[in-house]
Amino acid sequence: MTLLRLSTFDGCGLAIGAYPRFRYDASCGGGLGELGAADGSGRQTLRFDPAGLCIPPLDGRRARLLGLPLPPGPVIAIEPEELAGTLDPQRGDLRLRLRARFRFRLFSLYRAPDLLVDTELVTAAVQGRRHRAEGRPLDAQGNGVLVGVASIQPSGDTWFDRFLGLPDEALAVLRCRLVPAHADALATLPSLPVP
Repeated sequence: MTLLRLSTFDGCGLAIGAYPRFRYDASCGGGLGELGAADGSGRQTLRFDPAGLCIPPLDGRRARLLGLPLPPGPVIAIEPEELAGTLDPQRGDLRLRLRARFRFRLFSLYRAPDLLVDTELVTAAVQGRRHRAEGRPLDAQGNGVLVGVASIQPSGDTWFDRFLGLPDEALAVLRCRLVPAHADALATLPSLPVP
């Protein structure tokens, strides 16, 4: 079994609806994934245990909007339920399905119903009705950019849905690194080319 470590960094982004894109510091996020055998096309399955994934929350310490930090109070916690897909080591092409719950709260005064997010994060280009972004394949050091567009359905809370303009779509931009989790994996993971 080959284990890979996914790490996330500063310089990420998140946008929802018509709101400007948040700049998001996802440093210290990530987790361990299990790499499967290659199929006929050279792609390998990659699956992460959701319980072992860490996705830092968006709050005043980690998120900026229009260059300014978020004010104290609002926090968006992200609870992953699935992160799995495929890796093409020769091309540096990574595709991961992310299912997660986004949980918004304002101090202890208000907690919104969960927003359910189901999207494919890719190291290629994505285009939605409102948002688009360009990913970047993994390079020889395992560094790349994952992007994804997701349709966001109403939460059921009338005020919250109006505030966000739901239904709409969201965009995620994730600067990341995918490398062997230990030295023994170096011999089993083909080197990733510089794009």
